Amino acid sequence: MLEDKSPQRTPLSQLGEFGLIEHLTSNFPIHHSGTLKGIGDDAAVLDFGDRRCVVSTDLLIEGVHFDLAYMPLKHLGYKSVVVNLSDICAMNAKPLQITVSIAVSNRFPLEALEELYAGIRLAANQYKVDLIGGDTTSSQKGLIISVTAIGEAGPDELCYRDGAGENDLIVVTGDIGAAYMGLQVLEREKQVFQVNPQAQPDLEPYTYLVERQLKPEARTDIRTLLHALGVKPTAMIDISDGLSSEVLHLCKQSRTGCNIYEEKLPLDPQLISTCEEFNLDATTIAINGGEDYELLFTVKLEDFDNIKGNPNLTVIGHMASSSQGTNLITRAGASIALKARGWNALG
Repeated sequence: MLEDKSPQRTPLSQLGEFGLIEHLTSNFPIHHSGTLKGIGDDAAVLDFGDRRCVVSTDLLIEGVHFDLAYMPLKHLGYKSVVVNLSDICAMNAKPLQITVSIAVSNRFPLEALEELYAGIRLAANQYKVDLIGGDTTSSQKGLIISVTAIGEAGPDELCYRDGAGENDLIVVTGDIGAAYMGLQVLEREKQVFQVNPQAQPDLEPYTYLVERQLKPEARTDIRTLLHALGVKPTAMIDISDGLSSEVLHLCKQSRTGCNIYEEKLPLDPQLISTCEEFNLDATTIAINGGEDYELLFTVKLEDFDNIKGNPNLTVIGHMASSSQGTNLITRAGASIALKARGWNALG
């Protein structure tokens, strides 16, 4: 019998996005003492003397990350900047500059790219960041956008994913799940339009959800707020892939377990009513839906008095020992193992 010498082919979906990054980059040593943090957090951290430079980059690809059937180009430009600034915010740093690179096919006229850059300019003005460079090239099919964001922080201000300890409180900004449900509403209206191009979508009952999907905001305000409250997070991450995935990142890198309480999850009333309409469980959407771009962080137990009652912040649980696992405590008091079922770019 002949030996099968065909090369092994491992599907990327088997590893997932973060497993793939870890697999491909684990053998890259750090050569420079100025590289304080490389791959593995929301952003890289470089030593610039008395300040730290924070760098993050993201890729947005048509048909994977956005659908131009319902995503206006101006909104897309705005969102492409925001999702990168959110990573800088997740390091407890202040965003300062961006670069923007695009690959575009010949089906896009100049006027379309002007719309895209109008959104980029709007975001740059809104967040007071400078566009300092980038690249432009052609694409065989569709639109590809790559944005790099650069920020800064003092050495004692930065937050990483690995600093949480047992009994630290788990806090989330704003509300969660709305962006995912906004996407479901837009997808439904797209299907209706494909069947009947004369149909006019009524998005009035879903304005908040749709805005959260098409025009998210980066929480640049939280750094200032926490400083004013005298609170320094022990670990932090932004909610781009879904709460469950992000909590598990913090637990893995901080070597802890956690308890998240269903009754504490901050849900907008429009999310709850729309989940009922779609016959979806609001808790499932809240913990697994992505693209909220809120911040998830942990604080010491003794900081509770400083943050309680603040309308921007909700305590949703606490860290535990790793032996206790990662759990969602339901309203009925049952404990369910928390699984990463959020967005997987390679799934």
